[in-house]
Amino acid sequence: MGKRKVIWSSKANRKLFEIMEFYAQRNKSKTYSTKLYQRIKKELSILIKQPEIGIKTEIESVRGLIVDDYILFYEFDSEKKYL
Repeated sequence: MGKRKVIWSSKANRKLFEIMEFYAQRNKSKTYSTKLYQRIKKELSILIKQPEIGIKTEIESVRGLIVDDYILFYEFDSEKKYL
């Protein structure tokens, strides 16, 4: 099987941008936003290799990955190459 990749929904992209902007404005610096984004990328790289590590939810195909104070909800199918 080829390498999986993450496909962000437009809503998820918008929320991520809002979170990064919130911290940049609140802290008057992008330092924390950058660190949080790097942490999310690191956790997603692990998730790509081991998609079953997330916490199961009530929806069978949806799982959640906790990153700091956030939960990244994702869906994956063992037959497909994306999350």
